Amino acid sequence: MTVAVDAVEALRAAGATVSTAESLTGGLVCATLVSVPGASAVVRGGVVAYAPELKTTLLGVDAALIAERGTVDAAVAAAMAVGTRDRAGATYGLSTTGVAGPDPSEGKPAGTVHIGLAGPDGVVTRLLDLAGDRDEIRTGTVDAVLSLLVARLGEESRTARG
Repeated sequence: MTVAVDAVEALRAAGATVSTAESLTGGLVCATLVSVPGASAVVRGGVVAYAPELKTTLLGVDAALIAERGTVDAAVAAAMAVGTRDRAGATYGLSTTGVAGPDPSEGKPAGTVHIGLAGPDGVVTRLLDLAGDRDEIRTGTVDAVLSLLVARLGEESRTARG
């Protein structure tokens, strides 16, 4: 939970907020954040969009993008992050989409995960290749996306200080 504490503290220090858009993590990112005392000051909310059509209707992901690339894709992760940030009125949007396993999905092996972060300085995605069972892949995804947020907040803080 240390990375969640770091994320909440960094968001508070920056006067920023966050929202989440989750597929394979099923709400675990948001739940991990809100397990930290004081999270209510920085967490706007979260959307669990497991089904492809919910990524479109709830988060604004282009249906043509999903039809062309599938849901386990960097561009989908980026669109999910932007969608949750914009819809929740948050400073940052985080997203997770991928294959927790045990079986492959969309021709991609278990452990193939894309995470996204949308913030004031743009959108970034990362491809993760995680090993383990479903729980380990989901937990690893949570750690990775929260670490990405902490790193981004640290970069923006250093840039602001000059």
